[in-house]
Amino acid sequence: MSKKTIEDINVSGLKCLVRVDFNVPMQDGVITDLNRIEGAIPTIKYLSERGAKVILCSHMGRPKGEFNKKYTLKPVAIKLAEMLGKPVAFAEDVIGPSAEEKVASCKNGEIVLLENLRFHKEEEENEKEFCRKLASFCDVYVNDAFGTAHRAHASTAGIVQYGFVKTAVAGFLIGKEISIMGGALENPKRPFVAILGGAKVSDKIAVINNLLDKVDTVIIGGGMAYTFLAAQGYAIGNSICERDKFDLALELIKKAKDRGVKLLLPVDDIYGSEFSNNAATLSIIVSEASRIPDGWMGMDIGFNTRELFAQEIKQAKTVIWNGPMGVFEFDKFAGGTKAVAKAMAESDAITIIGGGDSASAVAQLGYGNRMTHISTGGGASLEYLEGKDLPGISCLDNK
Repeated sequence: MSKKTIEDINVSGLKCLVRVDFNVPMQDGVITDLNRIEGAIPTIKYLSERGAKVILCSHMGRPKGEFNKKYTLKPVAIKLAEMLGKPVAFAEDVIGPSAEEKVASCKNGEIVLLENLRFHKEEEENEKEFCRKLASFCDVYVNDAFGTAHRAHASTAGIVQYGFVKTAVAGFLIGKEISIMGGALENPKRPFVAILGGAKVSDKIAVINNLLDKVDTVIIGGGMAYTFLAAQGYAIGNSICERDKFDLALELIKKAKDRGVKLLLPVDDIYGSEFSNNAATLSIIVSEASRIPDGWMGMDIGFNTRELFAQEIKQAKTVIWNGPMGVFEFDKFAGGTKAVAKAMAESDAITIIGGGDSASAVAQLGYGNRMTHISTGGGASLEYLEGKDLPGISCLDNK
């Protein structure tokens, strides 16, 4: 997928409406995590320094289509100005008189941030007239919010799809997602290993199906592994399990075998007496169908599995990871996730973290700067790995 980016056009003197992701966590009016703002700064600086009139728009939270002071973007405008070292004008509305005045008075190189898009129900409804009014603020549309690229909302796709904007390009964040994650899926360096975790097989069915046509090895951990194990007759105690997905699990195992794809499941477990960091724990190595006794639940991959998975990762040239290996939010059961993150950090492969809990885990464990790419989208990353078209990307101009 080859899309134009802001580097492919001349933006000097043009109004650029930039869809960013400023959906940041707030507590008592204070931003508690600046990562999403920091991620948008390269695109904002690039446009501003080249004389564009930069009009930023974003959502925050779920205000359900009406004004809610809790979700105002005003603190973001103040923090962004501080981080950029230059003024950021804040419009008190999205398409009303304040926005119109701020945009009209914006000079080359200046920056305006509109109020929360989701104060209007028309944003999520992708309402045509709302799209037209948003589009009136720009000569160029720039999407740099990968986390919302799977949504066909007014600001993520509608203003282009309705034909109100003639030039639509990617910012640096989306450009990087397309280049690295898209490149890995379309033309990977091999061996290509995909690691999938998380609780449910049903959440990853489409991902597994798509990746089985692309990868050399699929590693499955986390709660979803117990559905695959139980389907093959292993005792899994009280572990999470989707018994209605047994046929599907066996079908995916067969599909992997038919395609010559190695499919690795845990060979041992750390299991607990309850879903708690204070649970009693035991470890078991699988040697027969009897595995986890009744009354216990699998909470993490075991020590042999960590070594097995790490060895596979170390031989890879491309690795994509989505979903933790255990209940990593409990320290006692974070070892498997740590082992996978460490193996990826120490490998010579292109290492891609597919957003969501995996991104959180890598950041918490201090391995973020040792990965090739950490996706900024949770649901968007998952749909991208499924091979779906994302409205916020497909609407952009092709090179």
